[in-house]
Amino acid sequence: MIMSMTREKIAITLPEEQVAAARQAVADGRAASVSAYISQALGRRDADEDLAAAIAEIYAEAGQPSRADRAWARRALGLEP
Repeated sequence: MIMSMTREKIAITLPEEQVAAARQAVADGRAASVSAYISQALGRRDADEDLAAAIAEIYAEAGQPSRADRAWARRALGLEP
């Protein structure tokens, strides 16, 4: 998370469940504020999009992994086949 970023106050509308989850994260000490919680969520979304782009680039250069490649990776990660 970038801490030196200039901040801007905005108003947003969210489903009640998302607001409750953000407030619970603050109450649990997992976020400093509701704004921080939302900022972290947006940062994760940006990171996910960057990762998806990197994977797409790898697939474009090397092709999709084979079924055997995927099975090997699942075993290496200790996941069920």
